[in-house]
Amino acid sequence: MKVGVRRSLADIQADYDRGNKTELETLMRAWKGIKELDPEDPRSFFILGGYHGEPFRGPGETDPTWWGGYCQHGTVLFPTWHRAYLHSLEKALQSIPGCESVMLPFWDECSEDSRSNGIPHALTDEFFELDGVKIDNPLRSFKLPVSIVDNVKGDNALYSKPAGYETVRYPLSGLVGTPADQAATAAHNAKFPDYAENVKILNGNIVNWLTSTITIDGHVMGEVYSKFVACLNAPNYTLFSNTTSQGAWNDAHPKKPVRSLESPHNSMHLAVGGFDVPGQGDMSPIPGANGDMGENDTAGLDPIFFFHHCFIDYTFWIWQRRHGATTSFTIDSNDPGAVYGANNPPPAGGDPDAPITMETPLNPFKMREGGVYTSNDCIDIESQLGYTYGPGSLDSYAHAAATPSDALLLTTLAEEERTLHVAGVDRSKIRGSFLITAYAEVDGERRLLGREAVLSRWHVEGCANCQTHLKSSADFRLPAEAAEQGNVEVEIRTRQGELGGGPRMLRKSGIAAAALAEAPEPFTMEIR
Repeated sequence: MKVGVRRSLADIQADYDRGNKTELETLMRAWKGIKELDPEDPRSFFILGGYHGEPFRGPGETDPTWWGGYCQHGTVLFPTWHRAYLHSLEKALQSIPGCESVMLPFWDECSEDSRSNGIPHALTDEFFELDGVKIDNPLRSFKLPVSIVDNVKGDNALYSKPAGYETVRYPLSGLVGTPADQAATAAHNAKFPDYAENVKILNGNIVNWLTSTITIDGHVMGEVYSKFVACLNAPNYTLFSNTTSQGAWNDAHPKKPVRSLESPHNSMHLAVGGFDVPGQGDMSPIPGANGDMGENDTAGLDPIFFFHHCFIDYTFWIWQRRHGATTSFTIDSNDPGAVYGANNPPPAGGDPDAPITMETPLNPFKMREGGVYTSNDCIDIESQLGYTYGPGSLDSYAHAAATPSDALLLTTLAEEERTLHVAGVDRSKIRGSFLITAYAEVDGERRLLGREAVLSRWHVEGCANCQTHLKSSADFRLPAEAAEQGNVEVEIRTRQGELGGGPRMLRKSGIAAAALAEAPEPFTMEIR
């Protein structure tokens, strides 16, 4: 099997800027091609982008007890399902005449360039010159060729979008499902009429997310970058794969926390889709920003989704190489991330009674020889899927001998340190994605402990996958001096403001773990 190379988009962009234009031009031609295909064509971007969420299909098209999309989040299939997804999109790109050798690049989110400048400009430039003609940049957005109608009972057309709707990113809003949403979105977006200025605001937000720091044991480190590195230290595939498994392990092993790949993945979705980082830089929060990347339902319709997830898959491959798992890994069948609830059906096309295993179909992705891909078909990207990755920012961690530097501190607690455990966050009462942020007061100074981004839906009651994991949790490393003084704060920022009321945020403070554990809803806190 011929093995293609997925390169960093920034490297391809740099080649273009030096006059070597073919690779980026071919990529643009391929994306332009799949976006222009008939929306009924299985290779069209409308079909492929819609697999993640809307337009809904199957029982979930009308029944709120089913999730009408195919995406896997919060389960052990998160890395492998998205791997098969990227592979299908890449094959569609290669089907466009003249683009047979095109490969899907990755946005290297941990690179120095991303941390300094934000998103590669190939993903944000308004226009691109192709074959001597100035065209709309195929990578910056997607206009729906047909309308999407939300027929789910109880949704009140929440996810409906008209033909011609164009996906948006921070600081804009894309909620247009109801007359009230349309009015609010029009008023909000009118405040941001300058496209170039909006890109600057977006990139500023990305840089803030990537460079915001936490201090642990005297070490100052970028939090999102450190999460990506820390997840590479997860001891097995199950714990590496998803936040449900991560949360259950950390709840049972507070002195030996792990970090899953899905955790920093969520952060980048919210960074692009519409959450600013609290208290970072001189940028003011922008209430009302609801970009498509920030919600499961619409994320796959923004082309940047696939460049983001290509980096997630690159990180997955680095983890496999580091742990000698390039040809095999297993799923722990006893882990809560490996099951659906008996009364909570899985995503479209799934079996509500079957456990999640390496042979669970990764619907709807079909192999050339027939049958649906399973995780066992997506282990070795080189021999099974025909691609590998070019140089990236995490390459130095691909071997077990490599030490994840300061980021390892996120998963290594000293004897005198504790963990702040936040639990019981009921997703069914929160519309859309949200952000859990923890602080501690140490010697009169308010210190950031960390953030946990939760990628969610506007109508969780209609998502079988979400219903299975309705309660969200987060764990934050608590330095010894903070644990001793016991003054901690947690805020949960939602699309509608701070959870629990109050002028700006809900804060719960206390010293004794017992007192914290008894805190009433909407969430509990405990120092462990």
